[in-house]
Amino acid sequence: MIGMPSYHAIAAMVVTVAMFIAFARGRMSIEIISLLTIAVIAVGLYFFPLEGQSPTDGLAIAFGGFGHYALITICALMILGRGLIVTGALEPAARVLERIFKFNLQIGLLVSLMLAFVLSMFVNNTPVLVLLIPIFVTLAARGAMPASKTLMPLNAASLIGGLATTIGTSTNILVVSIAVDLGMPMMSVFHYTPIVLAAGLVALPYLWLVMPKMLDDNRIEQTHEMRRFYTRLRVTENSLLNGRELSQIASRLPAGIEFHDVKPGLFRPGQRIKVSGTHEAIEEAIAVMRGEAAPGWVLERIKRKHDESGEDIQVVEMTVTADSRLTSRTLPTSGIADLYGVAVVGIHRPDTLIGQKDEFSDVGDIRIREGDVLLVMGLPDDLEAFASADSLLQLEGRRELPRRSKAVLAAAIMAGSVAVASFGLVPIAIAALAGAILMFLTGCVKFDRVGRALSAQVIVLVAASISIGRIIDESGAAEWLGQALSYGLQYLSPALVLAAIMVFVTFLTNFASNATAATVGTPIAFAIAAQLGLPPEPLVLAVLFGCNLSYATPIAYQTNMLIMAEGSYDFADYVKTGVPLVGIMVTALSIGLVLTYQL
Repeated sequence: MIGMPSYHAIAAMVVTVAMFIAFARGRMSIEIISLLTIAVIAVGLYFFPLEGQSPTDGLAIAFGGFGHYALITICALMILGRGLIVTGALEPAARVLERIFKFNLQIGLLVSLMLAFVLSMFVNNTPVLVLLIPIFVTLAARGAMPASKTLMPLNAASLIGGLATTIGTSTNILVVSIAVDLGMPMMSVFHYTPIVLAAGLVALPYLWLVMPKMLDDNRIEQTHEMRRFYTRLRVTENSLLNGRELSQIASRLPAGIEFHDVKPGLFRPGQRIKVSGTHEAIEEAIAVMRGEAAPGWVLERIKRKHDESGEDIQVVEMTVTADSRLTSRTLPTSGIADLYGVAVVGIHRPDTLIGQKDEFSDVGDIRIREGDVLLVMGLPDDLEAFASADSLLQLEGRRELPRRSKAVLAAAIMAGSVAVASFGLVPIAIAALAGAILMFLTGCVKFDRVGRALSAQVIVLVAASISIGRIIDESGAAEWLGQALSYGLQYLSPALVLAAIMVFVTFLTNFASNATAATVGTPIAFAIAAQLGLPPEPLVLAVLFGCNLSYATPIAYQTNMLIMAEGSYDFADYVKTGVPLVGIMVTALSIGLVLTYQL
């Protein structure tokens, strides 16, 4: 008969359950709940310290998460992902996947899930997801499936893939190492892979067809119709248009781009074509088609000043006011490029003014009128000078163009970080930190923009989860739960023993940490095997599998937190999609273990 848990253990379990209930109800923000949890632990341990500890030791437990290597790692990984986005390094990969998604959304998602699964078998699943997150955020911005419907299934696929080999996650290595220390033979890399592959096939239909439907479209809806800009795109020698017909490139163009008054036949260098689209679509079309929406000499001048000064090239929307000298002029006669070194790449005209007399010049250039919105590209100081001198009103919608000259460098930094971490040359924390530092030093990510890469919500949630994990471990709550489990399992069949151990470890890993679950669960599995006369290996594998079934809460694993901000998820999203997946995997893996070891 086991004794009652200590008061500290009871308090730790109460705080954990209270935090879970608060997250699930969703009446307060995640940041507030996380900070309150940290505060309760800090105050409680200060006035009622753990046995053998001082009040200040309790403060270290409560606030230690803010300096924990896991939090630093997650922040560094966010910075690495930001570097890939702002340099456009992932655009080629995004375009390939975009074509698959354009062909069929479901096939695109299936290919992505299989990619995440297979990569995570051989590469640590954390850097795999770091690579995939910005790609799917970019795809969502281009009209593919919303990031909120793809990132959660991708995360689950990478976790299942990481479970399939002993090198897939650091938790697998930890469990195997503890088991060896306890006397079990070393497992090979693919020792239990068939069991996981079979379970993965069972879970795949859920990830592919069911989970996306359970998740909301968390994209921020436009409260107004997007402006459409008109421009005249010039075909260059290197342009994708050169020597092709419109039908040959239509599939590569972003959604919403339209061509006007196109003459039949092949496009030739120097030819100018009327194009219209939204701000983002115009930028994407120019990049894809490699055409010019402004004189080549001014574009080169802007690029040269960007290289010299290091300032980002920006695109801004500006409204022509009644006092502007540009009224009734065309772009070639306005002298904008000569005077200010900026390029007007598009003009939006309200529908009420379209079709007015003398709208176009004799050579087809649109005449600027009061109320027109110009899409202007240049460096910040030049844009300010242009707006001030020519009486233009700057609107919201300022965008920084990707620093494509740094794209190869950013991709190399990310690849290097992933490689050294995947092959175990250095811990993932060191690899990510080194990569983030290189992103700063090389200018791929700027120091004053780093706040855009980090999520305050994720930071405080990680810190709170680390505090909860430590108090559950150090208060003895995890040990008491393990003893209670071993006491009750003596009355169950071997198959149910496996399932119960897996469920127990899954519970621990979703509310404490993978390391805590592995450290507590592996010795318990050995003890239960000895008491019940069962082989230890299937029970140890039940622990290993349970440590990786971290789908039900955002605090269960670092990749869960990485996708939280990008997918705009709340706590309830993890619970409603993760709990069924845990049930599927526990059932499938338990059956696999029973059949494999003939229990």
